[in-house]
Amino acid sequence: MRKILVTTFIALLFSTSAQAAPVFMSGEWAAEACNAWNADKGLTEELKKSGWVENNKGRSHKVMQIYRIECKDSPRAEMQIADKDGKATCVYGGWVKTKEADLDKSVDYVMFAKDEHWVRMGDGSDGPMKAMMFGRLKFKGPKMEAMGNMGPFAGFLRLTGKVESDRSSCPKM
Repeated sequence: MRKILVTTFIALLFSTSAQAAPVFMSGEWAAEACNAWNADKGLTEELKKSGWVENNKGRSHKVMQIYRIECKDSPRAEMQIADKDGKATCVYGGWVKTKEADLDKSVDYVMFAKDEHWVRMGDGSDGPMKAMMFGRLKFKGPKMEAMGNMGPFAGFLRLTGKVESDRSSCPKM
């Protein structure tokens, strides 16, 4: 009986650690956020309908890089959004692929905030307007475009709370 209990405990321990949530804003987390984006009609359909996804300077996609202020020396996460099958589809989620020099502030986005503010945006306590107005969300990119898409933008910020994550450490490659 004791062997069965020990074996069960060890199996449970390994299965729990194997299913641990990815570190918040890591490449693994961004891949899951990409899947969550594609499951959200407010993002995929509304950002197509508004023309947001077409503003890409002929590159075929828009770039969104996101990171945590507390983890400024960690690699950033990146999501790439493209017009695919008539929707604003996340076609890549992972570690940064686009060099900073290749970002275009008229089409691409870089967003960063403190963890406490990501939590408030993720649970919907702070929407994008409030977060930007009070400086809780630092933002580089086409602000007028973002303001014209406040509903989907709020949906993106809520993804940061919907995608399971571990916030106890900073992302590492």
